[in-house]
Amino acid sequence: MSAPARSVNRLAATFSGLFPFRRSSAADAARAAGRLARPSGPAHELDLALIWSSIGLLLLGLVMVYSASIAIAEGSRFTGYQQYYFLIRHAIFLSVGIGAGLVAFQLSMVQWQRLAPALFVAGVVLLVVVLIPGLGREVNGAQRWLGFGPINLQPSELMKIFAALYAADYTVRKLDVMGSFRHGFLPMMAVILFVGFLLLREPDFGAFVVITTIAFGVLFLGGVNVRVFALLAVVAVIGFVILIWTSPYRRDRLFGFMDPWQDAFGKGYQLSHALIAFGRGEWFGVGLGASVEKLFYLPEAHTDFLLAVIAEELGLVGVLVVVALFALLVQRAFVIGREAIKLERYFPGLVAQGIGLWFGGQSFINMGVNMGLLPTKGLTLPLMSFGGSGIVANCVALAILLRVDWEVRQLKRGATP
Repeated sequence: MSAPARSVNRLAATFSGLFPFRRSSAADAARAAGRLARPSGPAHELDLALIWSSIGLLLLGLVMVYSASIAIAEGSRFTGYQQYYFLIRHAIFLSVGIGAGLVAFQLSMVQWQRLAPALFVAGVVLLVVVLIPGLGREVNGAQRWLGFGPINLQPSELMKIFAALYAADYTVRKLDVMGSFRHGFLPMMAVILFVGFLLLREPDFGAFVVITTIAFGVLFLGGVNVRVFALLAVVAVIGFVILIWTSPYRRDRLFGFMDPWQDAFGKGYQLSHALIAFGRGEWFGVGLGASVEKLFYLPEAHTDFLLAVIAEELGLVGVLVVVALFALLVQRAFVIGREAIKLERYFPGLVAQGIGLWFGGQSFINMGVNMGLLPTKGLTLPLMSFGGSGIVANCVALAILLRVDWEVRQLKRGATP
């Protein structure tokens, strides 16, 4: 058996070991790309569970961002800040994100694969530009944004999409050498370490963790040597420990996480108030809009700690609804990816599962931080927290995921749109 054939079998075994693969020729691939060039057809040709879970998270996020930000908007010293300021801006972000998603859905996965390397390079360039003094905007000691008048662009959010696309494209191109540390794993590790270096210079440790999870998660699903992946996990843990220990502010966050009540007005301030919000909410919450912690007690209530406000106002039931919606979204992403792999569409399948890793990993970290299970990372809750770049990137990712699902359904039906 040839090396490429062995790699294909290894990729199939990674997902379930039970999926029958049909061999296809270059002509078959060309015909498939032609059939899938332009989407059409009724809405039932898309995954309704994915659509409704996404809509539920987006709309609930809009409501809760408004509730969590009223006091901040009214109490700001800047002219023009009214109680609807963050609501209006978040609605605009959602509109732009949906528009960008509609455009992204028009591109076939063949086109996305062709664009993947160029998009990744563009993302790296933006990460470099944001570090240039005078070009990058600094907020609260972090230089993560590029200013374009009233618009702030956060390159690290776009990099999450680019990382999923590039990692999937790299895995498909290197399928026959994925078992090799030198030829399959090492080049991607070098690239991700460089991206990580740029992110830590901002600093944006949370984005580094998410992008690393996406990239190496896709490599693992693509058939990278298990022993190499285990070695990576050990090295990553050691590296993260070193990064935390050599950085005073990260070390303070860790100590504050371990015992927030020891310094409740200092290192443990955010976590202690998040836990108070969870405690006040009990089973059904104190009522929508009735949160006390959002009244300048809980910092970043409409961004990083939105879940704490949800817990206080909607209670444990509200939190469980959010968790269930994210679980459904991630489950559908992996199912869509699996179905694409079964049809030998490896790039779309890996992209879909990479997006699932992104949403699942970032939401898990954000929820863990809000509940006191993880140290503070500065990561928002996907699809829900306030933030333009994040919402737009999330909507584009959902559109790509829906595109994968649509193409899979078209191939199964044998239809020509």
